[in-house]
Amino acid sequence: MEWVLRDTAGLQAARLVAERLTAAGFAAYFAGGAVRDLLLGVLAKDFDVATNARPHEVLRIFSAVPGVKTFAVGAHFGVILVVSEQDGERIETEVATFRHDGAYLDGRRPEAVRFSLDPREDVLRRDFTINGMLLDPALLADAGDGSVRVPEAAVLDFVGGRADLSAGIVRTIGDPDQRFAEDKLRMLRCIRFAARLDLRIEPQTLAAMRKQATTIVQVSHERVRDELTRMLTEGHARRAFELLDESGLLPQVLPEVAKMKGVEQPPEYHPEGDVWVHTLLLLEKLAAGASCELAWGFLLHDVGKPATFQPPDPRKPGDRIRFNGHVEVGMRIAEVLLNRLRFSNDEKAQILSLIQHHMQFGDVKAMKESTLKRFLRLPKFEEHLALHRADCLSSHGDLRLWEFAKHAYEHDEPPAARPKWLVTGRELIAAGYKPGVDFKEMLRAVEDAQLEGRIATAEEGIELIRRSFGAPGEDRTPMKHR
Repeated sequence: MEWVLRDTAGLQAARLVAERLTAAGFAAYFAGGAVRDLLLGVLAKDFDVATNARPHEVLRIFSAVPGVKTFAVGAHFGVILVVSEQDGERIETEVATFRHDGAYLDGRRPEAVRFSLDPREDVLRRDFTINGMLLDPALLADAGDGSVRVPEAAVLDFVGGRADLSAGIVRTIGDPDQRFAEDKLRMLRCIRFAARLDLRIEPQTLAAMRKQATTIVQVSHERVRDELTRMLTEGHARRAFELLDESGLLPQVLPEVAKMKGVEQPPEYHPEGDVWVHTLLLLEKLAAGASCELAWGFLLHDVGKPATFQPPDPRKPGDRIRFNGHVEVGMRIAEVLLNRLRFSNDEKAQILSLIQHHMQFGDVKAMKESTLKRFLRLPKFEEHLALHRADCLSSHGDLRLWEFAKHAYEHDEPPAARPKWLVTGRELIAAGYKPGVDFKEMLRAVEDAQLEGRIATAEEGIELIRRSFGAPGEDRTPMKHR
């Protein structure tokens, strides 16, 4: 058998790294995901090189290469990053020394490592068979048409990775209990690989995950967040979350989401089923490459429903299930969750905004002009549209409000053409008003009038304030509330 690989900049850089190592008398193989992706016919993004050269030897070899920089990102574990540039593109190749790992005491990394000369020994300490294959780049042949031919003899498989790939299985290398005890994050990685590559988790591997699911709490929140985000954004989010549930990991990493299971919804609005089923249907519609914020917005938009579930009142004929206040409650729950997982402030702001406004589409046709314009001008409004569309298609299927909002958004003034606010706090102070809690309401009134075209100058805005709130020094309660 022979495979054909497109000759990318990353592949070229990795081949050059391997060539320099072999020219210096060392072994060099491509390792891990790049080999797996090659056998699956998927273009590899990153190429890692495994070698018997020690870290200090790798640094010495590449220190003399013009235009190449090296970084000891994990020299204690035998990892050196070799960085080059091709046509203005930064190319990183991770070079790792063959090693045998010592005891894992923290469920994350070995306390010590022993460097090795044997590639087989290096493979046996890795996580899954599909990630444990090596490829000898010296046997690659340029085809002359921008591609590279890979003969079967180039693949070194000491752990049965090719057979598991053919069978559609994710399996640990060696004892699954030991592999997961060494690094708890491997449980989440197992799910991610199974979902992304459409593979089954081998029964003993799945059983070990169920047994050790509660120990995932030993993994840092940041690492859990990153794995979950990858699951959500790699194009197979529904399958990933079904496996999280099946493995027992879901209530450990996202207890707020696990509570969605079994929470009924009114069938007239949600014929698809409970909140969990509805959320899975949304995740199914998440395309690969979706932003982190949109993906988490899809997942958490209804996270407030379990806490606000209200069954039909038997005393009221025709009453239905309700979730009064689920948006506000959901925002509070999501904020706690996002803080726990250490999301950035910008990420949190957009995710919470998606939750906050997802029900507002129900009012778009009845909004006054100023309210609609404010809604359409939310940051990244296209993500609000995407969430609403998926929400509709995952329930009643009616897209009329989405179509109305989309049309209004596409015909709204572009940001560059929008005039600045006629009146700001500075103008109010200049007019004699003292800053106070009612400044926000006063400015909102002027902005609404500007958005609706009722005023065109700052002077008209100040006059509107005088009419509605009184002159400086007077009672500033709006006239209609006096």
